Amino acid sequence: MAAIVSLFAFVFAIVGLSNLSIIQAQKDGFSVELIHRDSPKSPLYNHLDTTYNRVTNALRRSFNRVHRFKPTSVTTMEAEVDIMADSGEYLMNIAIGSPAFDIFAIADTGSDLIWTQCKPCSQCFPQNGPLFDPTASSTYKKFSCRTSQCGDVEGTSCSRNGSCQYSVSYGDGSYSNGEVASDTLTLDSTTGSPVVVPNVIMGCGRDNDGSFDENTSGIIGLGGGDSSLISQLGTTVDGKFSYCLLPFSEAGNSSKMNFGSDAIVSGNGAVSTPLTKQSPQTFYFLTLEAISVGTNRIKFTDKPFGTDQGNIIIDSGTTLTLLPDEFYSELESAVSSMINAPKVNGPEGLNLCYDATTEFAVPDITVHFSGADVKLQPLNTFVLVSETVACFTFSPVPNFAIYGNLAQMNFLVGYDTIKQTVSFKPSLKIIEF
Repeated sequence: MAAIVSLFAFVFAIVGLSNLSIIQAQKDGFSVELIHRDSPKSPLYNHLDTTYNRVTNALRRSFNRVHRFKPTSVTTMEAEVDIMADSGEYLMNIAIGSPAFDIFAIADTGSDLIWTQCKPCSQCFPQNGPLFDPTASSTYKKFSCRTSQCGDVEGTSCSRNGSCQYSVSYGDGSYSNGEVASDTLTLDSTTGSPVVVPNVIMGCGRDNDGSFDENTSGIIGLGGGDSSLISQLGTTVDGKFSYCLLPFSEAGNSSKMNFGSDAIVSGNGAVSTPLTKQSPQTFYFLTLEAISVGTNRIKFTDKPFGTDQGNIIIDSGTTLTLLPDEFYSELESAVSSMINAPKVNGPEGLNLCYDATTEFAVPDITVHFSGADVKLQPLNTFVLVSETVACFTFSPVPNFAIYGNLAQMNFLVGYDTIKQTVSFKPSLKIIEF
């Protein structure tokens, strides 16, 4: 789902190892590898693409991502997830069923439902691997439309036989329709045995089409809604997860995505800002107060979602930081006034680009969230789109605001859905763009 599912797109790599029960996992913790979509480890990797091709493609997907945000439709466990970086979004690989059936799917912080293509399928997009066969899983269970589980999934309806059906569609016309069910989910651990989570609500897709990639089979929803993986893990991870997205220069290396107590972001340099509950609850809303360029503080007064609070979405799957036109114009003017270098044309949608063969100093840029000042590094604010062109990683869009993953790179970013906070802690390693 290249255009749409660019969002927190992760691939959880889960293979059949000896399983660890949820109770054992609560004691021992676990970690899972999170792979960038353009990493050599990713099934979406194209060896013919250059680094700059991948950067440009990721930037382009940021604008498609805006449409992606408009779908029509009891103890504590510790966990970590390995993250692979390359150029823009992240993917996941999990196992479903008993016995465990491995699938590659796109992890998406902009949606909730976990779904995969199922056999038999009346209309499925081409998929390289075999389809999941629910009849082969001893733990697969369908739900009637009268169950609470059916109510946890948005956009459901009743079939003629009374079973719960889901339907989800996306901004580019892609869609998935099928039955709501539950099954066992297996998460691989890089620090121990795989963790088995029983009775996870999922969608079994029987009618799916659109801009999905043939190397994937569905989506892992990581949003804030009731049916997302994060919400279903719930108290077992104490509502906490964190990640550190690697810069483009670290392609091929991995870092961790943490769950539970391992996901707490604290210590020197850590700052926290409130999560604001907005509709839809899928998205993670923060409150942006201003952005400073040097000593010039530019106040953010836009209300793209209707209120002063919760005026920007944080998303690890959108590459660029997207801001309303008028505010962006003021920000761009402040940045360009402090850079002494020849301006050049860049890719479509990137308004401020410079000749990268000329050394220039990037001004200090600080993002002021409510209660948290996040000072960005040059790698967060400028990106090389070719050997000779460097572009500003913020871009204008009409009446919308997303804090993208380039701005988050080289930070430990932690979500606490119980305390309703997001925390940022800069890496000690300073990397130039």
